[in-house]
Amino acid sequence: MNSFQTERLLLQPISLEDAVFYLALMNTPKWYKYIGDRKLRTVKNTEAYIQNKILTIFEDRRVTNYTVIRQHDNIKIGNCGLYHREGFEGVDIGFAFLPGFEGKGYAFEAASKVLQLAFEEFGYDAVRAYTTEDNLASIKLIEKLGLRRVGKVKFKDEDQELLNFVIEK
Repeated sequence: MNSFQTERLLLQPISLEDAVFYLALMNTPKWYKYIGDRKLRTVKNTEAYIQNKILTIFEDRRVTNYTVIRQHDNIKIGNCGLYHREGFEGVDIGFAFLPGFEGKGYAFEAASKVLQLAFEEFGYDAVRAYTTEDNLASIKLIEKLGLRRVGKVKFKDEDQELLNFVIEK
């Protein structure tokens, strides 16, 4: 998979080398609240999660999850990518950033690039986004990206309804 650049960021396909970073990211309070506790407490557990839940899923597809790296100092600050949800057609966009890098426009910059890739590089006609009603920062970003709310949805084996957004090519 290819890496991509924006003005300030490098979007690099996730790899096992990112395990220490993802261990930190997936154990932030917002990750727990809005995405869920993945029960990752060690680098070894995180490496297994990356291998089994991320790399395996994406190896047969033309999309991936990107580690977002700030170019000027090479610091890993977040992730952004396209996801295929079981039982749902197409892809949805997702993103998460370490607390110290929120509110600086990085998520919008990374997600804008991933949307562009979805349409121009990967050939999708539509991209969705899902979030909880109380995740106001994500809702604001999703709407800023041009996605419009089209209702609610519930994922398989999940109790909570999520807001459903879409943007079409």
